[in-house]
Amino acid sequence: MKNAARMGFRSIAFGFCAAMLAAMLGACAAHSPVIVGKPRTAISADQVKIYSAPPPVFEDIATLNASSKSVFGPGGPQQIDKVVERLKQQAAQLGANGLILEGFSDVQTASVGTGASSESYSRNSAVGVGLGGSFGIFKKTGIGRAIFVPPG
Repeated sequence: MKNAARMGFRSIAFGFCAAMLAAMLGACAAHSPVIVGKPRTAISADQVKIYSAPPPVFEDIATLNASSKSVFGPGGPQQIDKVVERLKQQAAQLGANGLILEGFSDVQTASVGTGASSESYSRNSAVGVGLGGSFGIFKKTGIGRAIFVPPG
C-alpha cells in the first residue's frame, strides 16, 4: 500500500513540475504591433530612446503591446524592465528610434495547483492525510507608441 501511495505522489509531483515548466516556458509574450505610420529600416534596440512624454517633433509608426508573466506574483521592477525591453525590440524592428511609454497593468491570468493524499486502513482505524497548493500566473502588460524622432 505504501508503494502505491508513493507512486501516486510521484506522478502528481511530476505533473505539477511539468505544469510549472510549461507556465515558465510560456512566460513571456509579445503582441503584434498596430501600424499607424511609415515603418523604416530596422535598427538596434539599444538605439531606441524611451520617452515618458511626447517630444516636440515626431512621427507615429505603431502602437505596441508586450507582456511578461510571473508565476509567483505580479512582479516588480524586473517585470517592468522585461516589458520595456520587449517594447524596445518591437520598436527597433520597425525602425523607430523612440518609444513613448503609455502604461502598465497587472492581471492574474491563471493558476496552477495540485494536491496529494495518502490513506491507511487497519482493522480498528483509518487515517488520511492530504496536502494541496496553488500558484497564480500573473501577466504584466505594457503599452507604448513607436515613434521616429528626426535628427537635430
